[in-house]
Amino acid sequence: MPAKSLYKSLLIWRAKHISHKQFVYFLSILVGFTSGVGAVVLKNLTHFIQHLLEGRLVQYYHHAFYFLFPIIGFTLVYLIIKYIIRNKVSHGIPSTLFAIAKRKGVMKQYQMFGSILTAPITVGFGGSVGLEGPTVATGAAISSNIARMFHMNQKTKNLLIGCAAAGALSSIFKAPIAAIVFAIEVFSLDLTIASMLPLLLASLSAIMTSYFFFGSDILLPFRIEDHFKASDLPFYAILGIFAAFTSIYFTEAYERIQKLFKKIDSPIKRLLVGGAAIGVLIYFIPPLYGEGFDVMNNLIAGKPEKALVNNFLHLDLNNVWIVIGLLAGLVFFKIIASAITFGAGGVGGIFAPTLFMGSIMGNCIAKVLNNTVLINNQISESNFTLVGMAGLMAGVLHAPLTAIFLIAELTGGYELFIPLMLTATISFAITKYFYPHSVYSMELGRKGELITHDKDHAVLTLMDINKVIETNFIPVNPEMTLGDIVHKAVVKSSRNIFPVIRSKDQTLKGIILLDDIRQVMFDQSLYDEIKAEEVMQNPPEIIDIERDKMTDIMKKFQDSNAWNLPVVRNNVYVGFISKSKLLTAYRRKLINITH
Repeated sequence: MPAKSLYKSLLIWRAKHISHKQFVYFLSILVGFTSGVGAVVLKNLTHFIQHLLEGRLVQYYHHAFYFLFPIIGFTLVYLIIKYIIRNKVSHGIPSTLFAIAKRKGVMKQYQMFGSILTAPITVGFGGSVGLEGPTVATGAAISSNIARMFHMNQKTKNLLIGCAAAGALSSIFKAPIAAIVFAIEVFSLDLTIASMLPLLLASLSAIMTSYFFFGSDILLPFRIEDHFKASDLPFYAILGIFAAFTSIYFTEAYERIQKLFKKIDSPIKRLLVGGAAIGVLIYFIPPLYGEGFDVMNNLIAGKPEKALVNNFLHLDLNNVWIVIGLLAGLVFFKIIASAITFGAGGVGGIFAPTLFMGSIMGNCIAKVLNNTVLINNQISESNFTLVGMAGLMAGVLHAPLTAIFLIAELTGGYELFIPLMLTATISFAITKYFYPHSVYSMELGRKGELITHDKDHAVLTLMDINKVIETNFIPVNPEMTLGDIVHKAVVKSSRNIFPVIRSKDQTLKGIILLDDIRQVMFDQSLYDEIKAEEVMQNPPEIIDIERDKMTDIMKKFQDSNAWNLPVVRNNVYVGFISKSKLLTAYRRKLINITH
């Protein structure tokens, strides 16, 4: 039987024997499994490359190879993207959010393997980014294409993308509850029974896959030894404030460096500039190499000297203030290294850099507090290291609940729940005030294309402006006489509005309403005397298809009380949008995403 016929028979059998709800449950398990496998492949490929390069070349030949690795890595990534993938590989989570917001949950097929081919090379050769974003993007692309294959609607596609995100994080961190919270918080999924069970199944499927391949190994193996004391709460509040301003620095540095690289036209130049810059940073500051989980584990275990042993100045690590200075330097330079990695053409995520900076910041603040006369009792440096991670996640990713539950699950209990909540809340609130959108959603947020938990805004964002434009209006030109308007437009049109368009460049000059010419249109003596430009009027508002978002269009209708508004693109007339058609499309979209 041909493959196409078999596929058609499968679809018919599924429709007859399996309900939609049951099939979504099955797909969520499948998506969780594929996300788990994606995480395994990405992690193993990266570790294989790092082991090969760091273990052999650096150990047996020379430390200077650190300088060469990033340029080699970025070159390989550039060649793979240009000659094998032949499409731009966007950053993981932002590209997934874009697919949900503007592509109806559709992700292209190359996105299923694009990150798998490029992210391990980026990170393995020293790119200072993480693998979490690429893992989410890979799982999301697979889930989107599975949903398309079985003709799922937009709401189900979006849910399965959320399931893929939950599966990816569950598999990486072995934190299934935090993974579900992450999917709901970052992808703005509705928290209902209909969405909760698929998310649970995907998260469970992914973590079982992870246990099957990795056993009980976890990225941050740690159990809390120092108990939380209520007297430490003011210091956790201070940590929250520092986390907020570190998050603001993270976001600002990331955005500015991205803008600098966008000014470089040639991808080859970006690659060389970025590769050389990362090479210099890694040569002098080896802990910036790759994801940095080894550094985090050393800090949590109370062994900062292990993380800093290769400092190029060969400073005395027995002096605590030198250690604090070196740790502060790592916080400062990590986001610079990460942003340069992205700017140079590397593929990765910002989840790991966020954890890296948060852990070091927390450890640094604890050391400062413990070595000043401000406090009588020593505070737990390991606890501050963990809570620092949550503080920065809450600020940078705008995901305070994910931050709280992830650290709680990683540490195997809820001993730190109160300080986690306090630090994450303060960090999130301050950062949100300065930056309304996270690094993930900044670009979409600025354009008003971000899906949020605000249902009205979400529906408007998902609507396609091109589908509500009507073009069955007969245009007239400014020089046209009243007689021509009557015979060539009024008689032939089913509409009572006529756009006045300049023939030379098709720009909109005004509009004529039937009411504007009703009193003179039957007086034939005026047919050659009155011209269109004499009876036309300015439209109450004009919709610019390139600039106006759907929320702006709704506001223009509301402010003008008009029933039809003209649409232009670069001042060229396109058509009209009617309020009735817009509201009908809104109602249909609302029904589509809520049922």
